[in-house]
Amino acid sequence: MTVIKVALLGFGTVGEGLYESINSHQQQLQALLGAEVHIAGVLIQDSEKQRRLAEDVLVTTNFNDILNIPDLQVVFEAIVGEDPSYEYLSKAIERGCDIITANKVMFAKHGEELLRKAREYNVSIGYEATVAGGVPVIRTIAQLLQVNRVEKIQAILNGTSNFILTEMRKNELPFETVLKSAQDLGYAEADPSNDVEGFDAFYKLMILSNLLFGKQPDWHEVKVEGISEISNHQIQSAHQKNERYKHIAEIKKDGDQIIASVGPALTNEDHPLYNIEGVDNAIVIKASLAGTIAIQGPGAGSYPTASAMIEDFAHIFQNKKAAYALT
Repeated sequence: MTVIKVALLGFGTVGEGLYESINSHQQQLQALLGAEVHIAGVLIQDSEKQRRLAEDVLVTTNFNDILNIPDLQVVFEAIVGEDPSYEYLSKAIERGCDIITANKVMFAKHGEELLRKAREYNVSIGYEATVAGGVPVIRTIAQLLQVNRVEKIQAILNGTSNFILTEMRKNELPFETVLKSAQDLGYAEADPSNDVEGFDAFYKLMILSNLLFGKQPDWHEVKVEGISEISNHQIQSAHQKNERYKHIAEIKKDGDQIIASVGPALTNEDHPLYNIEGVDNAIVIKASLAGTIAIQGPGAGSYPTASAMIEDFAHIFQNKKAAYALT
């Protein structure tokens, strides 16, 4: 059977979930692609940490070792932060590898550049996992954009903030208590500022802006607010009026101007994001022909993110298989 060689960059929560998911779904992948997916290498940061990896997997702290894997075809990237992810993916593209990333900070800043380079080297990029975990928003929008004009998006793009607001309302608990619970459950990092101050949702919104409009607004002109200043009193007062605080990212185009914002907003029962609870993400798309479309699903966790990355991988190779059939 044909073998597709892949490598993983990063073996944290997402990387390990991806490794396990590829192995557990090997049969489905083989049936779909007509090829075995072989994880040939894993780039790690800490060589002393014990990991459950097959003996035939190259485990290294040196990215050049990954690039030198013979017949490497795909690089999955699940490293936190902008650097050195961008450098690694640039080199992987130049090596002729398709790349699939979950790195929202890096892709918000360098996505357009990487996409241009990918076209130059005739490789593909999958970035579904950068925006809403297991929710297929990128592919949905890309499909709509063939004819429809997307006029506006409102979205809950950070599962941690949504979880905190939900728990504060349901259990009448203060922000600090629920944040600690989110950290204990693995929904929030030790430093949760990206999530609770709105930056995570902002980066995701900028990725959507590139997809929708081919450009981003000036980052300094986008109003970004988090949820850390919302008190339990405010949440319970709203609840008594049958209203709920939601952390909403919104983007639309007014003439040539892109208008974007991220911040808490009060919603009532008529709002399409009113019933989105817990760690779920949701995106409401207003399109010129299709009207209003809403999609919802888990936005946090290793397996939803791994799912998005594997679906990107399958999509890329199905397209290649179809292209080969036509030649």
